[in-house]
Amino acid sequence: MAEGTVFFPPEPCLRVVAPLPEAQLVETRIVNLVHFQTMVASKAVRSTLAAKGRGLVDFGLRRAHGAEAGLHAARASYLAGFEGTATAIAGADYGIPVFGTMAHSFVQAHEDEMLAFEHFARVFPKSAMLLIDTYDTLEAARKVVALAHRLREPGIAVRGVRLDSGDLDALSREVRKILDAGGLADALIFASGDLDEWRVRELVDAGAPINSFGIGTRMVTSHDAPSLDFVYKLQEYGGEPRRKRSTGKATWPGRKQVFRRRGADGAFAGDLLALEAEQQPGEALLRPVMRDGRILRHVQLATARAHAADQIACLAPGLRALEAGDSPYPVEISPALQALAREVDRRTGARFELEAT
Repeated sequence: MAEGTVFFPPEPCLRVVAPLPEAQLVETRIVNLVHFQTMVASKAVRSTLAAKGRGLVDFGLRRAHGAEAGLHAARASYLAGFEGTATAIAGADYGIPVFGTMAHSFVQAHEDEMLAFEHFARVFPKSAMLLIDTYDTLEAARKVVALAHRLREPGIAVRGVRLDSGDLDALSREVRKILDAGGLADALIFASGDLDEWRVRELVDAGAPINSFGIGTRMVTSHDAPSLDFVYKLQEYGGEPRRKRSTGKATWPGRKQVFRRRGADGAFAGDLLALEAEQQPGEALLRPVMRDGRILRHVQLATARAHAADQIACLAPGLRALEAGDSPYPVEISPALQALAREVDRRTGARFELEAT
């Protein structure tokens, strides 16, 4: 499936056709790459839905399970709709916009908090986002106001402030009052600190005056759902369909295609899992990307990101909610695929069951 496509159980998102030793050789790496980034992108999409248009930045590298995981999480979250990342190498490798704010250690390395703010602003005269909760948050906000007026003459503008701890709802309201009263109505408030989609939704729904959020640990580790039931199984060998029948892990045999139907409003109406050779109404989601070792189409991250946004917009409202709905997305199994499964079961002496993955 094109990267950024929404898919559902029990649909295949990738098919590998190769001599068995080659197909087995790439199995672990393929599952490692596709599973992790699918999981992070799915978690990130939930934050974009909860944010309701407010900005999101990936802050996950320090808590990622390894440097590669952090880099891939930056890519996956950007594809899912984040504005950018704090992982600098992701900017170099993928062209993802890079965002950053000052660290608590930078403030602590100065004897005077105001001086720390000024030094940082002079180094980043167009993008200074000042961290104000190292000591007294509200007093630091007042220092930012005083500093901003002093720096206007040399042409330095304070872009905003960052909150990283405490009651983010209450603090953001008080800080907003201080900034507005001090003539910094355009200054942004950026919040971070163990945030996820649930906490973002809580803050947004409460009307907290927070412009953007940094999402880190709970996204990059997919804290509440750290794995998906994502498998790579043999479905055909030597031209003959194969079918796993383990209890609770049965699969549908043969090479398959997924056909997606849309309603009159363009929203996704349901999918059909069918055999590759079938002709069915709807869009065929599986398309060739490599043949005989040659790449047929190169994935552009910007294209995949736009595609993902369109896919999410085409989901029914219930599927864009954080809570699981009462009506799951309909995925039907074609009669021909069911018949093939029965034939494979008859040939192998197994009892046919409709449920499969």
